Amino acid sequence: MGENPITIEQFVAIARHGARVAFDATYVDRVRRSRALVERFLAENRLVYGVTTGFGDNVTKVIDPADAELLQRNIVRSHAVSIGDPLPTEMVRAIALMELVGLGEGYSGVRFETLELIRRMLNGGVTPHVPGEGSVGYLAPEAHMALVLLGEGRAWYGDELLPGAEALARIGEQPARLAAKEGLSLTNGTHSVTAIAVLAAHDAGIAATTADIAASLSVQALKGTLRAYDVRIQQRKRHPEQAAVAENLRRLTDSSAISAEFLDNRLQDSLALRAIPQMHGGAKRALAQAREVIVEELHSVGDNPVIHPEGADGVALSGANCDSTFVGIQADSMVNAMTVLAKISERRTDRMVNSNFSELPAFLAPRPGLDSGYMIAQYTAAALTMELRGMAVPASADTVPTSAGQEDVVSNAYLAALKAYRAARKLSHVVAIEVMCAVQALDLLAPRSPSPAAEALRARIRETVPTVDADRGFHADLEHIAELVRSGEALRIVENVIGPLSR
Repeated sequence: MGENPITIEQFVAIARHGARVAFDATYVDRVRRSRALVERFLAENRLVYGVTTGFGDNVTKVIDPADAELLQRNIVRSHAVSIGDPLPTEMVRAIALMELVGLGEGYSGVRFETLELIRRMLNGGVTPHVPGEGSVGYLAPEAHMALVLLGEGRAWYGDELLPGAEALARIGEQPARLAAKEGLSLTNGTHSVTAIAVLAAHDAGIAATTADIAASLSVQALKGTLRAYDVRIQQRKRHPEQAAVAENLRRLTDSSAISAEFLDNRLQDSLALRAIPQMHGGAKRALAQAREVIVEELHSVGDNPVIHPEGADGVALSGANCDSTFVGIQADSMVNAMTVLAKISERRTDRMVNSNFSELPAFLAPRPGLDSGYMIAQYTAAALTMELRGMAVPASADTVPTSAGQEDVVSNAYLAALKAYRAARKLSHVVAIEVMCAVQALDLLAPRSPSPAAEALRARIRETVPTVDADRGFHADLEHIAELVRSGEALRIVENVIGPLSR
């Protein structure tokens, strides 16, 4: 970490898969130069918000320099008031990583020793216990994380939930003493919102491309005509994402004996099949735009005040870079886009289990009536889709004034980012249900053969999820396929056959 900007893929590898963090000399130099400016401001007793002044509503109250350290400690302790179930480990790791990225840009004045302790906690597997509710954009969850640096609060080490000091001791570390500016920087800014949104954007992108794969299975299972994906139709719209989805569908169904046989089975199919390029393409455009903005924020400085060098000196600039509206709006947009993908996926699932449309046994059960087959799996997809619709109400449009009116408008982006993260998981399950039903439908269409891409995915699923010959507990089957979707394994299986798909 240092000279080259971190990518979303690298970010996820550290937060989710435990990849290690290292600093290069560029990183260390940036941080130390910025800290030197803060030390100069302190020595000269300059008026700097949250450093030599009070915090919150008391921004003009000058504090005794001897109390600078106490102020930072008080900020952390008083702000650690989020509530509810703890954030998942990967999310806490992502926030810690985002602190290293943002504060390491060299405009926050945090000491290198403090960032080094966070790095060692990440690499050593110490994860603060962070209640996940009660943030309008930042502060409270981050404060719970900063408590552990002080040897307070609680943290996970392996499967043990320990007092902060004990968790640090497990990796050979001692609690830190936060210096001027550090408590403010560790709780302030866009770190949590951006970190959660990065995970959401990554997961949404995988789910969206896998939705194309699921759709191609359903088109074959439902004997849909491929004429709707003709390149000449797509050329009449100026949306490259629509054309890319149609191309994906053509490649995914290439050499399908089923599709060849039923090319002219109907003049046109229902919109759940016919409008896949338009609906998937529209959703993908929104996801791509969201990812672009999130990457911009990932490489930004979201602190306040910003410590800016000016020749041999510097200045502390108070502004509002700690606001997360950019990411909040895009997180809301991601939820909307994922809801669109879920609603059309669920409709395709419904057509497969409905014998009036599929021309297959009711609910894809070999013995309809005696066996329920995938009847209730479609209920699950419907319920998840309705949950997503409820989540699609934008959080970033809402606000409640805080800090005695000093923060008279807030981003509410933390809630937006959390919703996007959770929406990606729900979408993965909806897509997995479609895949599960489509694979069963393709089995029922045997000996007609699907495309090579479809056959490769079906073969992988059938290694652990047998063809349904009679009712059984389907929960484990669904979770197995959902993990193939979430992990990107389903996507890799298909791309090993036909090459990279358009994202």
